Order: sequence, then C-alpha cells, then structure tokens
Amino acid sequence: MSYLSRFHLLALIPSAVLLSACGSTAPGAASQGVDNKALASSEFRAHQTTYGLVYRLPADATFVLDSQVTPVVLQALQRQQLNAEALTFNLPHITVVHIHSADPATPRKMLAALPTLPPVLKDVHLKNFYPTEAAKGAGKPWWLDLGVVKSGAAYTAMMDFNTRATAALAPLRDGPLPRVTGPVYTRMNDSAKSMVQTVGVSGVNVEQGGKLVSSHNPHNTLVYSETRYTPEIEQAMAETAKRLNQVLPSGFTTTLDTVSIVELGFAGNVTREIYRIDLKDQQAYDVRNGSRVAR
Repeated sequence: MSYLSRFHLLALIPSAVLLSACGSTAPGAASQGVDNKALASSEFRAHQTTYGLVYRLPADATFVLDSQVTPVVLQALQRQQLNAEALTFNLPHITVVHIHSADPATPRKMLAALPTLPPVLKDVHLKNFYPTEAAKGAGKPWWLDLGVVKSGAAYTAMMDFNTRATAALAPLRDGPLPRVTGPVYTRMNDSAKSMVQTVGVSGVNVEQGGKLVSSHNPHNTLVYSETRYTPEIEQAMAETAKRLNQVLPSGFTTTLDTVSIVELGFAGNVTREIYRIDLKDQQAYDVRNGSRVAR
C-alpha cells in the first residue's frame, strides 16, 4: 500500500477505535513533581506522554480539508520525499493547551480540573496557510498550519478559555513539553522561556508580572514534522502555503461545539481521543464506549 493511500485510510478510522534558572513552577505545581531540569539540556527532553485539550474539527470542516487541502499537501510531501510526514496520523483539531505527563491518570485529572467551559463557538473563521518552526534556527520540529482569524465573538471566547484552561491544567504536568526544550528553548525570547518555565509550554495566554500575555495563536495543523527544516523544505512549504491560499483565498467558517481531552505525539499530532465534552450541555463522554462520565 502506498503511503498516499494509507494516509487516506488512516483518516477514515473512527477516533473511538484508535485508541525551568529552570526551577520555577506554576502555582500548586510543586506537589505534582514538576521537573524543569530538561530546560538546561542541549538535547530535547525524551517524550513519554503528552496530553491535551483541543477542539475537534467537525465534519463540514474536515470535508473542506479532505477535498481541497489534503491533495495539495500530499503532493508537496511526496515531491520532498517527506514520507513520515505523509503517514503521521492526526485527528484534525484546534489546540487549547498541551501538557506533558507520564502519569496515565492525567486525562481523568484534566477532566476534573477543567474550568468553566466556553459556549458553542459559532462562525469560527479559518483562513491563511503558513509554515512555522518551533523556534527559528532550531531545525525541528516544524509545521504547516491553517490559521484562525483573530476577531469576532468566537475568537474572543476561544482566547478567554485558553487563559483559564492553561492556568487550570498546567499544574498537572510533570515538566515541560519535550518539543520546547533543548535547541528550541535556547532560541526562545525571554517571555516564551518564562512561559515554558512556569506552565511547561509557550504560545499560551498567561499572566506575567500582573499583566496578561495573550500569545495564543489558535490554528489547525496540516503537517507535523521532525525532519530537519532545510532551506529546500522551507521553500517548498512556503510555496505550498501560497498555493493553498490561492485555493481557499477566503478560507471557510465552522462551528466548534465540543472539546476533547486527547493524547498527542512529540510534535503535537493527536493520536487518540480520550474524553469528549459537549459544549451545549456540558456532558462528558468516554470515547472508548460512549458512556457518560462525571466531571
């Protein structure tokens, strides 16, 4: 089976079947054994288990991606011989926050720690494709993303929830996300380093020095890569983004009516959904069997 056909086969598998100076921590984190020693290392921290809170993209959005975006992306990956990227499984989503923890009980703890949920997010506007690196010059990881337009009621609610969810869930980590350690951490600016030290990840909304730092950049990722980001690949991904922006110059809108607690790979791709919470009625479900679970 070619990697191209396998990519499409994986996309059809139901999610229910697939199954820090480095010593500071977030308030309350010390009791959870947060260890920031990896921030002093020149190598990436070993990846054990990353969990996250995400909005799964609904069927109308995935239809647009599958029909108009995925063929262009796969063609670009094939030309660059990025076979691992083409085979990387991912459940399409927009991230709220990720944390790293080797404790298998973490998803249940996350469910219990969730703050007040956002309303159903109507008319979320996805637009503008672009490649991005974890940190300029780090070499890896890197991604090809589709952005969320930063205006409107849905975006405001999304940013507010990110702020509250980050504060609630970050104390459950056992240390920083591996992908923001080593060569990535050393190339971050001071604000991003501070986020990694205190909440284990950068690019989230946090209070620093009594002021809200709103650095969260919600997006849907199309390509996850641990291949070194060479000038040739950088150019190819820039050209791919340009082509996609010509295919969908106005982007598209969708409604996000669930959030999910998930497990992720090193680069942030969702490998399985664990709990799903309906934003309409606040009910939570175990994705393995569809049973309702208490929060």
